[in-house]
Amino acid sequence: MIRRGRALPEGKPAAPPGTPVPPQAASPEEEPGQSLPGRASALIRQYPLVALTCLVLAVTGMLLQSGLEQPARLGASAYAAVVAVIRAAAMFRSLREGRWGIDVLALMAIASTVWVGEYLAALVVILMLSGGEALETFAQGRAARELESLLARAPRFAHREAAGSVLEETPVGEVVPGDVLVVRPSELVPVDGELLSDAASMDESSLTGESLPVERTRGELLLSGSVNGETAIRMRAAATARDSQYSRIIALVEEAASSRAPVVRLADRYAVPFTALAILMAGTAWALSGDPVRIAQVLVVATPCPLLIAAPVAFLAGTSQAAHRGIIIKNTGTLEQLAKARTAVFDKTGTLTSGRPVLDTVQVAQDQGPAAGAAMRAERILQLAASAEQYSSHVLAASVIEAAAQGNLELLPVTRATEHATQGVEAVCGGDTVVVGKAGLVRNASEGFLEAALHSGQLAIYVAVNGRYAGALIMKDPLRGDAGDTLARLHRLGVRHTMLLTGDAHGTAAHIAEEAGIRHVRADCLPEDKVNAVAAVKERPVIMVGDGVNDAPVLAAADVGIAMGAKGATAASESADVVIMLDDLSRVAVAVEIGKRTVAVALVSIWTGIGLSIGLMAVAMTGYIPAVTGALLQELVDLATILNGLRALRPVRRGKPTGRG
Repeated sequence: MIRRGRALPEGKPAAPPGTPVPPQAASPEEEPGQSLPGRASALIRQYPLVALTCLVLAVTGMLLQSGLEQPARLGASAYAAVVAVIRAAAMFRSLREGRWGIDVLALMAIASTVWVGEYLAALVVILMLSGGEALETFAQGRAARELESLLARAPRFAHREAAGSVLEETPVGEVVPGDVLVVRPSELVPVDGELLSDAASMDESSLTGESLPVERTRGELLLSGSVNGETAIRMRAAATARDSQYSRIIALVEEAASSRAPVVRLADRYAVPFTALAILMAGTAWALSGDPVRIAQVLVVATPCPLLIAAPVAFLAGTSQAAHRGIIIKNTGTLEQLAKARTAVFDKTGTLTSGRPVLDTVQVAQDQGPAAGAAMRAERILQLAASAEQYSSHVLAASVIEAAAQGNLELLPVTRATEHATQGVEAVCGGDTVVVGKAGLVRNASEGFLEAALHSGQLAIYVAVNGRYAGALIMKDPLRGDAGDTLARLHRLGVRHTMLLTGDAHGTAAHIAEEAGIRHVRADCLPEDKVNAVAAVKERPVIMVGDGVNDAPVLAAADVGIAMGAKGATAASESADVVIMLDDLSRVAVAVEIGKRTVAVALVSIWTGIGLSIGLMAVAMTGYIPAVTGALLQELVDLATILNGLRALRPVRRGKPTGRG
């Protein structure tokens, strides 16, 4: 007969009761099931200036086709003038704040084309200006706000004991210190508090990054946001929800995200010198010729279309290429930061390691004399342990069973099983009485017990058979197989400084860092410690790679936060700038390589456009290029920069990183 406290859940455990599903934000152009007219309407609402400019161009074209040149010129010029006034107001606000950008050159181009009567050129400049901004917005993917999933996942209700031990569901905000709460299996702990039950097995990986379960005993502190094991527990609230650990993490994310410095657009850096050069050349042409038309002729070919369109096209191509590789890059500024990255900081559990314990070795108890009999074979110990663990609710049981399956060991029939909560399981497997679990349980149930010799990062599961100690299963959370190659590739890409930040003990962290080739280690870190450590790094920009709720604040604080989102670490994914959708650490290096290639392509596009425009301005100074011809030639320059920007769509070559190093 099999005797157990409760049935084990099959398959993936259900989400904790009362935990809402994080909303999935979809951009208007990507809403599922939307009809084509509906998508068009959404795009018009999202990019009104682009839509209105296209409409004005179409109306202007129809008027010209009908021979109504005067209404076409007046209407287009009036529209361009209104846009110029609106842009001028925004430009002056930026100038007062000390930000010089591409708007100055765009405004001059619009004003000069209207002045000389080249209203079609003015409309083209407006279309390039609004279209470039729309491309940048589209490339960002309309990412949801960083805190949305954190707030959605936060505990909402608590089960509070009322008079007569009756449970009442209470909003978590109404819990006060001293309230006695019941946390059901697989539920989130709603507030920080003291454990009243004898023992509890808690999953604190989302808070500390530790993948192994944490055993708590009566009187110990439970942190809000940790997940209860397979047995209901009682606890006494020690803090309100606002003052508990989970809320402090949310506050850290808010503070870190708001303090992050904005990234200046790539094109803006070249706008000021290009504008100054254009004004100088136009003024020189006017002074030498005495003809004021020359200034308009020069400024027409000096329109900032290469700057307006080159970088957004390249960045859109780069983010598209990244998406094809399972890498979601949320904004164009991130590509620039990736291209310049100098330091990479890694979390341990679930990032550098797999996040799931696996069998390392089987330590077999040695023959202790004639009375003890011969030592049992390692395969037999693993087979018996896995057979017994079928009836354990402990999170390590699945790892033991998986190890037996990988060794092609058949599980034995079980005739009786008793689980000792958080301690282990006792079962009769194929005629042998087997005890599997912690040292205390196996020591009391066997003779000849011997503590296992463990190295950093290891954990022992002890096994006794028929009343004698048989050996121990040594588990570890191993380094990912691609970690070393990823770090070497990052080094070749120019990311020369690496650091490991983890909530684990120093011994475990140092062991993993040594295997991965990371020199700098910070262990025993709380979320606040990680944020401070990243802020203190001098070699910037800094990439932070992590997962889990505990990494959300430091991902938001880093110059580039990269979340390993394959395991559903939604809070980390929403706080990060880059989300890797596959369980593949090597994609971190791929993201950096795509960033370098995209910025290189964008710079070539910008310089190509600037070079061609300077050449055209030099010829226009002589008066040989009329304004209409100059506008047409400028469109060829635009086409050249767009085609070059699309080169970022080409996949990067594995093993041949772009950039120096």
